[in-house]
Parts: sequence; structure tokens; C-alpha cells
Amino acid sequence: MPCSEQLMTALDALDRAFAAEPPFPVGGCTFCYAEQDLAELAGPLHLISENLIPAVAAEGPDHWDDFPRLYRRLVPRIVRPLVTGRLHTDPELIASRLVQAEWTGWDPPLVDALRDVWDAWWRSTLDSHPGGGPVTVREALGLVTVTTGGMRPWLDTWAATRTPAADAQLAHLVDDVMFEGEITDLHLGFYDEYHATPELLGWLRTDVRDRVDDPRLDDPYFLGPLWQEQP
Repeated sequence: MPCSEQLMTALDALDRAFAAEPPFPVGGCTFCYAEQDLAELAGPLHLISENLIPAVAAEGPDHWDDFPRLYRRLVPRIVRPLVTGRLHTDPELIASRLVQAEWTGWDPPLVDALRDVWDAWWRSTLDSHPGGGPVTVREALGLVTVTTGGMRPWLDTWAATRTPAADAQLAHLVDDVMFEGEITDLHLGFYDEYHATPELLGWLRTDVRDRVDDPRLDDPYFLGPLWQEQP
């Protein structure tokens, strides 16, 4: 099954898994949200305005009486437009909000369904050439890394995906993180919560070095002390 079809299948399964999440009275900041907005958020999921979803998806926990429950219920309305490029909210901010909502502690069927979406989305991203997907490969890597708390599984998938598209995405990422030496102190996440340099630089210099045409990865002057620390 092509990666894009796997993603749609995973998103449909996500909808089914979260369908049992019932509406509940939503309390929140009435300075930022009108009573009508709160009533809408408390009603049927499919009737919540598309204009309201991005604002709520980005809003911090302190704006809501029960942020984890609200975010959990809205996951289908947040994640589908996110991975299809229709949410228009920083993907890494969504990752931070999911971590704040403690999504890995939700009921196992919900957690599994969301993990399946991340896996299918990452494979779909690697299957597209730069500019061909709704977000950049760096944004996708940042989201799945911060959300799941680990980068290595996603890098392993990339290393095992030896296709022209995956190689093009690799070149795009290297150009991005090498600009002005960002790789020497690279953090992922909206709040820079994940220090990516050790894992990513080591991976670039070992696992996929034969697929990256950038001499700066072997330049002690460019990388400074990090060149000595990495394998």
C-alpha cells in the first residue's frame, strides 16, 4: 500500500478510536473565547468550526479548565488537518501541546492509533520530495521526535528507506541544519525541548554518510569540538 494510502487508513482508524470521546462542558478563558466558542467546543465534534480548531490547537493549558480532556477529544480534528497541511499552525507547537496533554497516558487504543498516524505520516513524508508534502521534513521530524520523546526510531526508518525521495529529503535536511552552523546546537520543538545535535550529527556522520554529499560533516573547523565527540 502506498504511503499516502497508509496515512489515510491510519487517520480513519484514528477517527474511529476517538469516536467514543463524549462531549463535555468546556470551561476556559472568556477573554480569548466567547461563550459561544466554549459552547461549540462542548458540542458535537464535527460541528466545531474549522476557524476555531487552529486557535484551540495552539492554545496553552492555562486557558482551559480541563486541558488534557479537551485536547484528547479534539485530536481527530487537530491531527488530520495537521498532517495534510490544512491546520496552518506550527507543527512543533502541536507536538508540545500533545506532550502537555500527556497523550502517552491515554487509553491504549487511543495511544496506538495516534502512534500509527505518526508512523504513516513519517513514511509518507519520506516518500515525497522536498516541497511535495504539506510540511518540511525537518518539521515532521521535529513533531514526531518531540511528541514521542525520541529521535532514533525515526532516523532508523529513514536510514532503511533508500529511495530517491528519501535521499532528496536527506539533502534538504542537511542544507537546512548546516546553514550558519545550526547543527552544532540544534534543538527541536516549539520550546526547544529536544536537543537533537548528538543523535542527528552522529547519524549523519555514520549511518547515512554515504548518502550525504556535504564535506562540512567531516570538517573539524566547521564542527569545532563536536567533531571530536561524534563517531
